[in-house]
Amino acid sequence: MTSFPSLRIARAALVSGIAATALTACMGAGNAPQLPSANFVANQEGPGEEYIIGPLDELQIFVWRNPELGGKVQVRPDGRITTPLITDMPAVGKTPTMLQQDIKLQLSQYITDPIVSVIVTSFNSTFSQQVRIVGATEKPASIPFRANMTVLDAMIAVGGLGEYAAGNKARLVRFDKGSGKQQEFALRLNDLIKRGDIKANVRLQPGDVIIIPESMF
Repeated sequence: MTSFPSLRIARAALVSGIAATALTACMGAGNAPQLPSANFVANQEGPGEEYIIGPLDELQIFVWRNPELGGKVQVRPDGRITTPLITDMPAVGKTPTMLQQDIKLQLSQYITDPIVSVIVTSFNSTFSQQVRIVGATEKPASIPFRANMTVLDAMIAVGGLGEYAAGNKARLVRFDKGSGKQQEFALRLNDLIKRGDIKANVRLQPGDVIIIPESMF
């Protein structure tokens, strides 16, 4: 038969083990690197990365002195466009400048030294041009990225943190084009939104994913 002192010792050991596990988890949560603060507003905002054309984007193509060769076109779901004299040209994944150079090359077979312009008139961005916010927020969403966007801008767009959000345990997942791997960075959303710590604000990049867990307590 187990004595009461033995039960007390076992219970104490169990509580100590749970506390140690929780402490380890908390320490592990802080291991992710943090991004530099975006703690100022520039007097003049600079441009972001050039836009990458995606499926269903609408384009306006101008061909100088040959308006019949241009016009409004929509990028098909298969990523291609068709214009007069050009059939099934790939458009997805290109910048407008790259696409206009490709169109110019094709039209050079028919007219001398064509001057081509491509303008994106309707943006139906792919995920690579969006910022996604998921988890414990008022309205998880994918929002179009714009130049100089910050975490604060993204959180305002989705209505802030949910009631049970663990904002200081949030993560930002970013694809590193150089290494071809995903990186995770720690975010301090509670400090930013509830305490007004502007140092917790960071700049975003196209394709970023913000993950906000719920608090366990």
